[in-house]
Amino acid sequence: MNKYRVEQLAHRLMQHDMISMHTELPAFPSGRIRLLHAVLSHQPQAARIRELLSVVTSLVQVGLDTHDLVENGEISQKGLPDIRAQQLKVLAGDYFSSRFYDLLSQAGQIEAVRRLSEAICDLNQLKMKVYSGMKQLKLSAEEYLQYKAQIASGLLLSFTGFMQGLYRRLWPEAVSLFGKCEVLLQELNNTEKAEKLSSSWGFWHVLQTGSEADRRALAENRDDQHLLRHFLDQYSVKEKLTVMLRESALQLWETAERFPSDKLVKELKGLIDPFFQGCGMEPAAALKK
Repeated sequence: MNKYRVEQLAHRLMQHDMISMHTELPAFPSGRIRLLHAVLSHQPQAARIRELLSVVTSLVQVGLDTHDLVENGEISQKGLPDIRAQQLKVLAGDYFSSRFYDLLSQAGQIEAVRRLSEAICDLNQLKMKVYSGMKQLKLSAEEYLQYKAQIASGLLLSFTGFMQGLYRRLWPEAVSLFGKCEVLLQELNNTEKAEKLSSSWGFWHVLQTGSEADRRALAENRDDQHLLRHFLDQYSVKEKLTVMLRESALQLWETAERFPSDKLVKELKGLIDPFFQGCGMEPAAALKK
């Protein structure tokens, strides 16, 4: 596979003038899709359709992520451009998700349609559970991280049935750890973005472990970015995320080394490198610790 071929094909299928003119799309899930394509390349049952499966999975993921960008709130408080952008996010998410069914049906891959459809239902149910917990402030930092990682890895886990032998045993572990690393890296990057703090792992960590006075202040002033920044520094959130990311990346590295293909192991390690770099170190240095 050309390094960017799947992404190029997916972007070509996602092109639409109205969407590009009026709304922004989420980041393409490049790491997860390359992980899927790499492992499917070693599965006799799926190797010949690995590109198709990777493209449709990326379309579904972008569709789900686009829906997640839709803001909750009173429509009357928004201007016409904002309303149009919100409506187009909903329509764009539906449009991207529908393309997977069309492509797989044309290829006669009904089993893949079933597996991805079930995964979508499970993910939407999980998101509702997370949303309810967040709205009621009944979510621990551990639950937040666990749920986010499950959401990140949900679509890829649906391909476990396509794997054989040792691959079938290693795939769920590798995908879950990869999703966790992606979430931790994103959370680490979000510590520098004020608008992301009120829905970050750091918020839930302080709400869970902070003093009674700090927890009360945080719950009552959730949108106060200066207060949030103060608490994230006080409770060393960035440092804790860095440690968790390094530990998870090490576990993922060890899992990758157990796959029975030197070529695949090398490819997987290349996908893991950015997680170590997100900790501010190269893999060789992290492995010595």
